[in-house]
Amino acid sequence: MTELTLLLLRIGFLVLLWFFIFAVVYSLRADLFGVRARKMPEADTPKPVKPVKPVKEHPKPAGDAATTSTVSRIVITSGPKAGLEIPLGTEPLTIGRSRESGLVIRDDFTSSHHARLVLWGEQWMIQDLDSTNGTWHDGDKVTNPTPIRAGAPVKVGATVFELRK
Repeated sequence: MTELTLLLLRIGFLVLLWFFIFAVVYSLRADLFGVRARKMPEADTPKPVKPVKPVKEHPKPAGDAATTSTVSRIVITSGPKAGLEIPLGTEPLTIGRSRESGLVIRDDFTSSHHARLVLWGEQWMIQDLDSTNGTWHDGDKVTNPTPIRAGAPVKVGATVFELRK
């Protein structure tokens, strides 16, 4: 091997080594300090919601799953926000660590977009959004959209909440 070839190999190896070091430092910085999140634009003043005309209700058997007529709020029973009550509307509610979520839960066991509450007909459903630690309803892991019973504990990360009247 000529001296020039050996010199070029050494320089190439040195450049490759520095590239690897910068990649490791960038990865560590992103893990320790997080990736910069873009700020969402401030929303204009919310539009008033039209009241919904009450629908004639039919009697339902006891023990029926939570419906819009029986469930009006979420109550957090344990976790960082224990005691917080959130009124439910008819729109889906995303639960997670992200600022974009309707219910923001900041703990190490909650994913950015962890779960979603969806009103399906008259039934509230919980859907896990491929979270790392899973979503649990009444002790069972949620793998598919699952109907929520009023008063049954739902666990997202380290937070437990219930749907109540």
